[in-house]
Amino acid sequence: MDALERKIIYKLKSRFFDIIDTENGFFHYEKLLDEMLSAIKTLTGAEEIILYGCNEWKQEFFVEASTSPDDQASAVPPVISCNGLKAWVRESRELSSAGIGNQGGELILPLMKGDQLLGCMILKGGLDSFRFLPENILQELSGECGQFLDKAHGLAKIVSEENRYKQLYRVTEKFHSSMDMDMVLGEIIYTLQEVYPTFTYYLLLSQDNNSHGDLPIRDLEYDSENIAAMQAYVTGSVQFEDSIQEKRSVLYAPLKGKQGVYGVLQVIAPNTLMFPKNEVEFITLLANTAGSALENAQLYQQSKRLIADLQLINETSHRLNSNLRLTETMTFMSEQILRSFDAEEAGFILLSPEGVNTNVINGSTGFFQTKDADPYIRYIKEKIIKERESLFIGDFSLQNQELISRFKSIMAVPMTQSGALKGFALVMHRSPYHFPFETFKLLQSLIHHSTLAFTNSMLREELEKMVVTDHLTKLYSRSYLDDRIHQSMNEDHEGTFMLIDIDDFKAINDTYGHQVGDDVIIQVANVINGNIRGTDIGARWGGEELAVYLPAVSLSAGTIIAERLVKKVFESSNPRVTISCGVSYWSRGRKDSYPALFKRADRALYTAKHSGKNKAVIESAENSFI
Repeated sequence: MDALERKIIYKLKSRFFDIIDTENGFFHYEKLLDEMLSAIKTLTGAEEIILYGCNEWKQEFFVEASTSPDDQASAVPPVISCNGLKAWVRESRELSSAGIGNQGGELILPLMKGDQLLGCMILKGGLDSFRFLPENILQELSGECGQFLDKAHGLAKIVSEENRYKQLYRVTEKFHSSMDMDMVLGEIIYTLQEVYPTFTYYLLLSQDNNSHGDLPIRDLEYDSENIAAMQAYVTGSVQFEDSIQEKRSVLYAPLKGKQGVYGVLQVIAPNTLMFPKNEVEFITLLANTAGSALENAQLYQQSKRLIADLQLINETSHRLNSNLRLTETMTFMSEQILRSFDAEEAGFILLSPEGVNTNVINGSTGFFQTKDADPYIRYIKEKIIKERESLFIGDFSLQNQELISRFKSIMAVPMTQSGALKGFALVMHRSPYHFPFETFKLLQSLIHHSTLAFTNSMLREELEKMVVTDHLTKLYSRSYLDDRIHQSMNEDHEGTFMLIDIDDFKAINDTYGHQVGDDVIIQVANVINGNIRGTDIGARWGGEELAVYLPAVSLSAGTIIAERLVKKVFESSNPRVTISCGVSYWSRGRKDSYPALFKRADRALYTAKHSGKNKAVIESAENSFI
């Protein structure tokens, strides 16, 4: 090599050195290639230079850079294949021979590193350009460019590795700054998009994941197409799946924490026979970091949920043990369940001792007071009595296809006390599979802790009723009647009072005996209970005398009720008896008192008894008889 040729090569090397040295710590692979082509163009006098890379999978060339960027997209790859160019280099080092080199105004320079073909350059120009260069200069030019491209690849790899681990550090830092499950999953996808824009990836998660927006998340399910994913999940080690037909390689990296595996990261590398080894370590580290973050987020969410569950049970137990009335207790429970479980309906159903009849406890949501609730109550009652187990139904229409199901998601928990089935709680929602299993377990715990309070409330109210209830007739006692009349005369605007006496009751006792006499009193009491409202008070006054007070009821309405009682007793009693009824009335704005009200009713009863019996007589406050 003479001095001129040596000077050309030194000049090229110096230019290559300057290209890298002037980067000042900032590396841009594309810019480096452009600078390399510009230096070669200046040195050779070529009009245009195109740099082609070699795709090992397809064995085809692709454009990496060009001195004419506008023409880069339309550049035609060399007619020779990668393998063909490599074979030509092995057979002949003469670049201008075999039609590969300087022909038709174009020169192909192969770029090699040892026996590895990195790519090639095509130089285009006229007679006064690179054609004056001798063969040995072209050989040196080819070798130097190959070495430079190899170093550029190495630098690009180093920078890429640095960027990847910066991403890993960033994502790790972000994972540890949040306990939000959606944020963790989103950050995994974002990192993959940044590092591998040409790859395809999915998160195959092992638990319920229906609320993560548009993230590429799928349920991890075992099937014939998912064997490698399941192996990664079960073994906790990275698995590979290569497909020559589909021209892709797939990596399955387990999302592994300290306590278990929470899913699998699926990464699909296109146009690759084997997954790139230099990417496996990074993806595995990312998956392990993500697995730990998912585990921490899940544990955090579980701890929050457990705390909330304990607070719910504690608050509920505290409120239930504060001597609430039964209706208040059940109303409170319904509100707690609707709010905490995102339920639409909550009902509490009592069972009779023999399990035949049901009674909806006041405080249940309004739906259970309608006929539409009957099919649900009937079906659940039969299942609870038969199995004595809680029910967790994801889609009720699949359980009972004959019933048009308005509510699909159903949870039912038996209420038992000392081994005896008292009833059951029923919680429902329209959407199928609405309640997670954790909610079902919490409902079981809540009802278990609350059943004793329910039972105590019922027993307390039964005891209170026994104190104010006549044991024979089940009507209220006279003292309770007195208290309610005094209360009504202070709070209401009017009221009607009636005294009732069974006609010729002594003859009943003498004829049939005292047992039949008691039964007659019970029959009359049942007629009274069956013909007055829940807010009215029926009471046993003493012996065969009974009384009824109708708060906030006018005299005319009270008269109708009194006459109805007289008629019903005559029609339904056995042995047949009649009653006499004395009715009195009070209204606000007129001076009156309870003793005066009683006196007027007593006088009216006296009149009824001595004017033919089997009738109702009304004495108003003005002492006029009606």
